[in-house]
Amino acid sequence: MSTLKILVIDDEPGIRSGISRILRNFRVDYPFMEEAFDFEVNEAPTGEEGIELIEKDKPDILLLDNKLPGIQGIEVLEYIRKKQMNIIVVMITSYASLELAVKATSDGAYDFIPKPFTPQELKSSIENITKRVFLKKMTSKLQETGKQIRFQFLSVLSHELKAPLNSIEGYLQMIHERQAGPQLESYDYMIDRMLHRINGMRTLIMDLLDLTKVESGKGKRDVKEVRLSDVARTAIDTMRPYSIQKDIRLDLLGDENVTVMADNEEMEIIFNNLISNAIKYNKTGGRVSCTLSERDNCIEILVEDTGIGMTTEEINRIFDDFVRIKNEKTKHIAGTGLGLSIVKKLVDSYHGTIEVTSEPDLGSIFKVKLPTDKPCS
Repeated sequence: MSTLKILVIDDEPGIRSGISRILRNFRVDYPFMEEAFDFEVNEAPTGEEGIELIEKDKPDILLLDNKLPGIQGIEVLEYIRKKQMNIIVVMITSYASLELAVKATSDGAYDFIPKPFTPQELKSSIENITKRVFLKKMTSKLQETGKQIRFQFLSVLSHELKAPLNSIEGYLQMIHERQAGPQLESYDYMIDRMLHRINGMRTLIMDLLDLTKVESGKGKRDVKEVRLSDVARTAIDTMRPYSIQKDIRLDLLGDENVTVMADNEEMEIIFNNLISNAIKYNKTGGRVSCTLSERDNCIEILVEDTGIGMTTEEINRIFDDFVRIKNEKTKHIAGTGLGLSIVKKLVDSYHGTIEVTSEPDLGSIFKVKLPTDKPCS
């Protein structure tokens, strides 16, 4: 049995005691977990006292009200973000403050629970958070032990496909029962949400397949001479419908005859991820260019965009597993946080390098170097 520490910061004694009572004997256990999780709940009535307990006890999960005497919950969240503490924060807030709660999720909160909430709603949120904590632990172990953890790691992710499936099933049931009336346009929102969920599942499945190929060590590379302009052009053609929707120009530049000894599928993964990201995080009417060249015993791939860009802090995190940059500009952009980590692993496996230069609101440049005969300088 593992114990997760939960800190509740709320000025309402009834809320604090109610959460403690609900979670006192609550356990989270799934077949893919090595052991069950239970919870140790601590309480604080103010933000100031909460920060003291955060520093002292290092909780895993923080249930945080925003409207507090003294400093507000959003200030506590900012304190945690600046100190880069590994705490999952969930805002608990009244319906009247939902807009603030949504903003808090853009500032680093994992989720929010509106008041009043039922015991089942609280337990469901804690279950999801516990799976996330477990997933992070598996990611760390994966980096240390590789194959031993991989299949358990993937089973957790596969389990996460159930959530969007349940959502789609719920919407379909509502449509089947004509709950919104007989007018077809009344169901447009539900259909849009289902399509969004399906696209997210497809992306997750494709990323899982790529990650399995990279991490499993199974299968043999089909190494042969690969003409990179052909791979790049296929990736561009695949992404073109998406670029047309966003009015983004795609250009393939440089040396058409550049080749490298590599597995064609792995090169496709690299180009697909870099080009799709350049479109996804671009601005309407923007541009994406992919430039190929060969110099100093290296093949150089440049993917440049005119998109929203990144800060130095964000650049330092983007190649980690399951990391997605969360801010006001990205909150409506879906993704798994696996694409760039997969690219990095593949580039490393070819003894290559990948570098990023970026400026907020001006765009980003991803530079991949692959050696022709020895590691790139």
